[in-house]
Amino acid sequence: MPLDPSAKGADARRHGGKELVSSFGGAVDAATVLRVPRRQFIQASFLAATAAVARSYSKAPSPALGMPGPYPGRVISVENPASIVSGVYQPEAVRGMVRRGMTELTQAPSWQDAWRSMFEKGDVVGIKVSPVGGPNLSSDASVLHSIIEGLNQAGIPNKDVIVFNRYREEAVIAGIDKWCPPGVRFDAASPRYAEYQLDMGGYDENHFMEMALIKPKDSPTDPHVRRSYIAKIVTQQVNKIINLPVLKHHQSAGVTITLKNMSHGFSNNVNRSHITPTLNACGVFIPSVVSLPIIRQKVVLHIVDAVKASYHGGPPGKPRFMWEPKTMFFGTDPVALDKTGLRVIDAKRKEVGMASIALSKPDQESHFLNCQVEHIELAGMLQLGEFDDSKIKVKKVTLA
Repeated sequence: MPLDPSAKGADARRHGGKELVSSFGGAVDAATVLRVPRRQFIQASFLAATAAVARSYSKAPSPALGMPGPYPGRVISVENPASIVSGVYQPEAVRGMVRRGMTELTQAPSWQDAWRSMFEKGDVVGIKVSPVGGPNLSSDASVLHSIIEGLNQAGIPNKDVIVFNRYREEAVIAGIDKWCPPGVRFDAASPRYAEYQLDMGGYDENHFMEMALIKPKDSPTDPHVRRSYIAKIVTQQVNKIINLPVLKHHQSAGVTITLKNMSHGFSNNVNRSHITPTLNACGVFIPSVVSLPIIRQKVVLHIVDAVKASYHGGPPGKPRFMWEPKTMFFGTDPVALDKTGLRVIDAKRKEVGMASIALSKPDQESHFLNCQVEHIELAGMLQLGEFDDSKIKVKKVTLA
């Protein structure tokens, strides 16, 4: 049943609304922005029209650490050949990667100082995990424990840490709910995946992204079906968030790294963004959600788990398309991280004789007509981070 627009919603439209700026910069491959063929130009016109009616109605305080954060364009890549053995993460090696990544990112003199530069006693911190790849390709316990240890170093007790995901069942299948140390809470916005994605129990009716994009049989005049509401975990329970995605291919978005782990992991009513292989709006949907102030101001750190990764057939973790980069990426800039991750995946695809994601065609494992990696460039246009190669600086560190 449609939600009656409340006085709060009306006030937000008058004072808090922010029309999103849309831009289509072409398909993004591993190195360049390509010229746009006619088919993609037509698609781009649709996306631009959609973006023109996408508005954000959420307001939040503006902490200095919000995206793109204090280190725009900076990406720290930490590789450790010992980080995984026979498919199993090695906790001490992973712990060393997180320590080095955080000190390199912040240029702090110590592990403790690195965490204290972003977090302090009194913060309540959410850690957004990524269980979509299933048991084969999800956030790992060793990475999660290293992050919680870092937060403890900053003076944040376990009781002020919430590990969360959109769907509870998804995280339970991956085993993530069992990884939380004593005192750390696990929470979810919805019990499980469902085609009807407008359950409101775990979502905040005052924070949403509205877009003229609906599912078949929904009424275009119903504002409820045109909105994706943000989880109460994000809006009400935490004041800072650490984003912990896994490096993966995604058949509709092209890749699912930092940006998509937020857009589709923080909000409901997301399946409207990729309804069919040809009705796909991930290119504009993803940055439209992430640009909401309540999200861009609370997410202060991104740690990309690329110890294991996938280059095709995503988002599930299909073993024949998985490999072990044995790397983790650290940054406060999600755009720079996602463009860096796209390059890594495309390099692997080239190695096995596949086209770049931007130029890939549908096959039995990836059905969508166009994988919309342009969501990364549009996020850059919305000033969520740096997309320009000349402004992205990747520092590579290899641990023995």
